[in-house]
Amino acid sequence: MKYMLKIDNLGKSFIIHDLQKHIHGCRGISLALQHGEFIGITGRSGSGKSTILKMVYRTYLPDEGEIWYDSERWGWIQLSQRAERDIMYLRMYEIGYISQFLNVLPRMTAREIIQQAVREKGSSEAEAAAEAVRMLTHFELDRELWDSYAATFSGGEKLRLNIARAMVKRPRLLLLDEPTASLDMHSKMRVRQLIEQLKREGTTMLGIFHDIEFMRGLCDREFKMNQGEAVI
Repeated sequence: MKYMLKIDNLGKSFIIHDLQKHIHGCRGISLALQHGEFIGITGRSGSGKSTILKMVYRTYLPDEGEIWYDSERWGWIQLSQRAERDIMYLRMYEIGYISQFLNVLPRMTAREIIQQAVREKGSSEAEAAAEAVRMLTHFELDRELWDSYAATFSGGEKLRLNIARAMVKRPRLLLLDEPTASLDMHSKMRVRQLIEQLKREGTTMLGIFHDIEFMRGLCDREFKMNQGEAVI
C-alpha cells in the first residue's frame, strides 16, 4: 500500500511558565494517509487536532514520534529531522496549509497575493494573472477589492483569500485547520467545490472541521480525538 504520510506514536506537550503548568497537546498519535486520501480529524476544542497539523507542517517540533512524508523531490523523509531550507522548499512546492488567519505582507493586494502563489509554482506572469482572476471570481470577492490591501478586508474576506492562495498552488499534501469556521453556508460550498476538485486531481488532505455536515461525503475516513489521544 502506497502512503503519502505516516505518523507514528506522535507526542507534543507545552509548558506554560506563568502558570507553571505542563500541558499535553497530544500523545501516542498514529495514522497513515494513502495518496489521494482525505482524512478528517474530529474532536472537541483543545483535543489536540491543530497540534497534529502544525507538527506535520513543522510549525511545531514533536517531543516524540515520527512523521514520514513521501516527497516528490527526496522520496521518504522524516519531516521533524529535515533542515529548515528543505521544509521551506516543501511549503513552497509540495505542502499547503490553510488556517483561519491570513498572514501576508500588509501592502500586498488580493490580486498580488494570488499571483505570487501561482508564480511560486513556476508559472508565467500571464498564467498567474489569469489564475488570480479565476480564483477571486470563484470565491466571489468584490472586484473593487481585488486591488485593495488585504489588511482592509473583513474576517470572512481574509479567510476566503487565504483559502484561494493555498488551493491555487494545488499542493500534493494539503492541511486544513478549520478553514470554514467563520464562513457562511454559501462560501462554505465554494470551498467544498474546490476541495472536491483537488481530490479528483489527486491531492492528499488532512483536515479539521467542526461542521460535521460539511465533512459528509467529503472525507474518506474520520480520525477521532479526545483530550490529546486518538479515540478507538
